[in-house]
Amino acid sequence: MVKLMEEIYCFAGNPLDRVSQRRQDAGWVASLLHDSETRLLPLHGLKPRVRHSSAAALDWQSVAPWQSLIDDGAILILLGTRDGQAYFALDATLTETAPDGDGAVMDARAIAPLIDGGEALIDWHTRHRFCAQCGTPSVVASGGWVRHCPNCHAHHFPRVDPVVIMLAVKGERCLLGRGRRRVGTRFSCLAGFMEPGETLEEAVRREILEESGVQIGGVRYLASQPWPFPSSLMMGFLAEALSEEITIDPDEIAEARWFERDEVRAMVERSRSDDPVPGVATLPPPLAIGHQIARRWAFGLDTV
Repeated sequence: MVKLMEEIYCFAGNPLDRVSQRRQDAGWVASLLHDSETRLLPLHGLKPRVRHSSAAALDWQSVAPWQSLIDDGAILILLGTRDGQAYFALDATLTETAPDGDGAVMDARAIAPLIDGGEALIDWHTRHRFCAQCGTPSVVASGGWVRHCPNCHAHHFPRVDPVVIMLAVKGERCLLGRGRRRVGTRFSCLAGFMEPGETLEEAVRREILEESGVQIGGVRYLASQPWPFPSSLMMGFLAEALSEEITIDPDEIAEARWFERDEVRAMVERSRSDDPVPGVATLPPPLAIGHQIARRWAFGLDTV
């Protein structure tokens, strides 16, 4: 199980101390910005900067060149500390380039193993500028982890959307689907958002039934993965299929079908290739929990 954790926790395993007990101290947070050792990561359009267009290193920068942007009210998130050094994420969308010009922006998915929750938090702030209780413009508090309403004094916290993602299994076959928004031949585990009042197991059974028409019995939890596009928590399961006939929901699914275990093994290998074969079924890349659930079942590492 250790290998599974290493692979699917692409956005987890945060090496930083979140300092949650000190974030409420605005004076302490402000003092970190005057520390010459503090580093921040500029995000342009929610895309992080990397040095020399390489995914090998994020473009962490000193605070001073960005101070005017911070003073103008740009969203700033305290990600945490490590060995006494503080790290922030900064919404630098309105700037053209970094002051030193030594870097480029890249899509977060392309450098997924290197990034943290700063992108998701900044996205949340840009979409929640007003108090949901009274409509007053709210202000950033607690190092970027809270918004506070100066009028009704309500506090608003970043939301996390729970999503179930599951592999239905019957004998030596598993059920994979391809969403309508996904072009090509990439298949993955079925998935969907939980509804209020549901248990995890109920959500798994409902989503599989709605999307494929397949009835589900037993459900077994495997692992979870934060997915910051923008703010989901993916919770992975294996599910015991009680029926085989497939009736897809055409509004959600373009195609769903049963795959033999050896077919999924081949799909695992193709998904790791930089030169996929056109028209041949594959899986999401290894950074996705859907890939890891299917991989572990295909190689006999997990059973319902």
